Amino acid sequence: MNAISDYGRQLFGFIRSRVDSREEAEDILQDVWYQFSNQPAVEDIESVSGWLYRVARNKITDRYRKQQPELIEDLTAGDEEGDHAFRDILMADQQNPEMAQLKELFWEALLQALQELPENQRRVFEDNELGDKTLQEIADEEGVPLKTVISRKRYAVQHLRKRLDFLYQEYINY
Repeated sequence: MNAISDYGRQLFGFIRSRVDSREEAEDILQDVWYQFSNQPAVEDIESVSGWLYRVARNKITDRYRKQQPELIEDLTAGDEEGDHAFRDILMADQQNPEMAQLKELFWEALLQALQELPENQRRVFEDNELGDKTLQEIADEEGVPLKTVISRKRYAVQHLRKRLDFLYQEYINY
């Protein structure tokens, strides 16, 4: 029996329907096959398909549990040449007057967009990104669960991504 040819396509479809991207599904599938290949007694597994799907489900669950909160580096938008981060704008060459002006515009827009956020989201974003506090430190200080802080940060990043997209478009057209 060749498990990969027997179950590969269906298992990939199962995983892909439960994750955000094809790449993530491929990574999880690879982890499943790796774990399968390291089983000392594969022939003792009663139901190979059941075992594979159970491992895949566990890997998907583990992936969601381990997801890292979004950072300012995640404020990206893609174009045909790949992804560019807003951090590129922040680190732009100060000798170039146009880039210096774009950087100044970015900071103005960022500060304005931050003021539009609910207080708890703004504070989490500022403390984490601008104040270098960990999300766990913020959760401890505010006396709320870490997941609450992660959610606040995610909402803040999503809002900022939408509000600052026009600057990114200006940057890539520069």
